[in-house]
Amino acid sequence: MLCGCAQETERAASIGDAYIGPATLNIRKDIDTKSGTATVAHHGDHVEILAQRRLWYKVRTDKGVEGWTDDRQLLDSAQMARLRKLAEETAGLPSQGKATTYDILNVHTEPNRNSPSFVQVKEKEVFDVITHRIVPRAAKQPKRQLTRAIPKSTGRPKKAAKKNASDVPPPPPPAAPAPPTDWIALSKERGVEADTDTPPVAQDDWTLIRTAGGQSGWVLTSRVYMSIPDEVAQYAEGHRITSYFSIGKINDDGAQKDIWLWTTAESLGQDFDFDSYRVFTWSQKRHRYETAYIQRRERGYLPVIAKEGEFSVCVEDKSGARVRKQYTLTGNTVRPAGVKPCEVRAEAEAATGATSEDKPIALHPPAKATRSYVDEVRMRVKRLFAKKTK
Repeated sequence: MLCGCAQETERAASIGDAYIGPATLNIRKDIDTKSGTATVAHHGDHVEILAQRRLWYKVRTDKGVEGWTDDRQLLDSAQMARLRKLAEETAGLPSQGKATTYDILNVHTEPNRNSPSFVQVKEKEVFDVITHRIVPRAAKQPKRQLTRAIPKSTGRPKKAAKKNASDVPPPPPPAAPAPPTDWIALSKERGVEADTDTPPVAQDDWTLIRTAGGQSGWVLTSRVYMSIPDEVAQYAEGHRITSYFSIGKINDDGAQKDIWLWTTAESLGQDFDFDSYRVFTWSQKRHRYETAYIQRRERGYLPVIAKEGEFSVCVEDKSGARVRKQYTLTGNTVRPAGVKPCEVRAEAEAATGATSEDKPIALHPPAKATRSYVDEVRMRVKRLFAKKTK
């Protein structure tokens, strides 16, 4: 009877902790992508790491099911904390417009093609655009700590080898040769041209989005399409719309028409967010949208802050400092309302080499001190009077 009793097998010791990265993950029975499924785990589920075989980890779920998975599908505690912090911080950031996609879109935990995709946006599903970032395609993911360091057993201390008194030390190395007598002439440049055939580093343009369920993550910008009405989008002239806002309404025979502000970029891969911004008002006479204000050849940065009757954009001035230009809307007329330094807005830490989960990355670096528009006019007037007196 004692031999027939079932004995509980010993549980393997855990060597680390991790979290599931993708939305759903099939944990395999063996180290093979074609192996049978032991269980299905979901994003954020905690697992214990039991063993490692090159790029595969043996894991155990909280329900006790064991199996194997690829290391790219796992997140360490620091990555999981950054992802949660990203959702918390972006929840308070202003939306830069609604967008959609025309195919299934993978939302990544980091702006990196190899990072896990923890949620998918379905075709024509609407989400918020927060900001965008340029990242080298070959950028490595932050270092992860999935397993704990296991101290090696020292065993018995090795006895120190006895020195043989008869051992003779090796002879000293020979002295370095003297430089040539014409070393100064040899050191001068000989007109060798620099190698200009080095190909540029491939980069990816990523957009930080917030889904309808409140989850935040990174998607490729080329798959994002802003949901501004077609009667306004037709004026984009081949440029990409990066943000848009309704800043007022016009009543046209009972129909409410929005006054639109948008920002556009000529192409992907720029180190700024937009190069032009424009305001469209509705013409009650021609019953179509017309340009009320446009500014081109700028280097602008998100976020754009807009509400009814006013808006502001963060752009670089002639000195390279980032300033926020403010505007007001009076009827169909857009008027400048002042200039001030761009504020520093905190964004959750991104996976572009940063490893601290407590220090957020600034969306915009501190702007240099700059004079207001009124002070600039006063300075110009003083210079004119100084020239006349001379």
